[in-house]
Amino acid sequence: MLAAPPLAAADDGVLRIGSKRFTESYILGEILLQTAAPHARAEHKQGLGNTAIVLAALKAGSIDVYPEYTGTIAFEILKRSTPAPLEQLRRELAPMGLGVAVPLGFNNTYALATRGDGGARTLSALAGQGGYKFGLSHEFIGRADGWPGLAQRYGLAQKPMGLDHGVAYEALAQKQVDVIDIYSTDAKIGQYGLRVLEDDKGYFPRYDAVLLYRLDAAQRFPAAWRAIQQLEGRISAAGMIAMNAAAEVEGKNFTSVAAAWLAAQASSRASAPAAAAAAATPAPAARPGLLAKIFDASLWTLTRQHITLVLLAVALACAVGVPLGVLAAYVPRLRQTVLALTGVLQTIPSLALLAMMIPLLGSIGTAPALVALFVYALLPIVRNTCTGIGQVPPGLKLAAQGLGLRGWHQLVHVELPLAMPVILAGVKTAAVMSVGTATIAAFIGAGGYGERITIGLALNDNDMLLAGALPAAVLALLTQGLFELLERWAAPAGRAGR
Repeated sequence: MLAAPPLAAADDGVLRIGSKRFTESYILGEILLQTAAPHARAEHKQGLGNTAIVLAALKAGSIDVYPEYTGTIAFEILKRSTPAPLEQLRRELAPMGLGVAVPLGFNNTYALATRGDGGARTLSALAGQGGYKFGLSHEFIGRADGWPGLAQRYGLAQKPMGLDHGVAYEALAQKQVDVIDIYSTDAKIGQYGLRVLEDDKGYFPRYDAVLLYRLDAAQRFPAAWRAIQQLEGRISAAGMIAMNAAAEVEGKNFTSVAAAWLAAQASSRASAPAAAAAAATPAPAARPGLLAKIFDASLWTLTRQHITLVLLAVALACAVGVPLGVLAAYVPRLRQTVLALTGVLQTIPSLALLAMMIPLLGSIGTAPALVALFVYALLPIVRNTCTGIGQVPPGLKLAAQGLGLRGWHQLVHVELPLAMPVILAGVKTAAVMSVGTATIAAFIGAGGYGERITIGLALNDNDMLLAGALPAAVLALLTQGLFELLERWAAPAGRAGR
């Protein structure tokens, strides 16, 4: 397989571990972080979205390793039509500068499930019985080893509804859908009393948990890599289910779940299943309430990250948008072109834009998030600047010219001050929009309140969702209030000119 090698990783002495946006990946990422931490500086870029985003981050050198599954590597990353043994996957990944190693010990394959009172027991039965409403994760619907091949193998004519994996269980329980896709190690299978349908035609391959990593990472962090290799074969399916349950059912955070499992491993020579069970046996602590989740230790850090993203994005949008608006106002033949281009940019789906920015900028985190927020903030600033300049009365322009003001001086000393209330209204719109849009930054490791929202989606935890959404709403209200004060300050200048 020919492919361009990934970009060189940032050689700053930090081992960067990634994870996808579901419970098991968060936990495995934390286990890797805590295993490597005594031997190297390490950080966990958690909840980076789906396979496409986290793989782009790996290729770009923004992360060094993340937990993946053999089926996903074969079908989604290498675009194979058949499964392959680990050695074959290694050979095909090597030209990309990537490697696969450390089989963790459990198989987390895909499956379909219904409520326990459902009539079907096999996947073949779904084709013979009508009336089933499918609610499948967006990634499963689009994967080569997901819905397209499954529908063809079993002759399924249903059209599935796209659902986030974190909320699918609740939708199934509320009878809004009848069939969902699951991972075989999901803790909620037992909690919701689901019936896992038998794959009677053997469609789903094995999805053994492994580590997908940059080949240079093992060379740059030899001690940490040797420690990580000790995890090989240590996590059983039962152990992984227990850890998932500790997070999703008992309400423990990912860090403490990983720490408990590692502590059990360190204190005993017992097998991995017994150690994992021991980690989950203590009586669960009371789940923290909404206020505790809002005002936890991460609030200030997330607030700082969120405000920084918004301030920088809006400042960049002002630096570009105001001159563009002036250009549109002064050159009528360019007006529609400028407004149309900024309008089209705002129609690009946010997650798609983020995914495209990762390979273009060669990184995850703040840089691609800023570009996305900048793009979405442009239109209201450009439009309002153009409108504000255009509303300056011609008589005042003539008066300015009579006073000897021309060109740049007329714009700076007369037109922009008179247009300032309208321009500020556009900046206010952009800033308030950016506060909400900045929550998507968490999908590429840029932090902010979106981190809580992504975790809440992964765990189907409404309190955690609100712990991210409510501070964002408060920040939006504060932003709007601040701009209203600025507009009152700017309004007298506009009225005085009129």
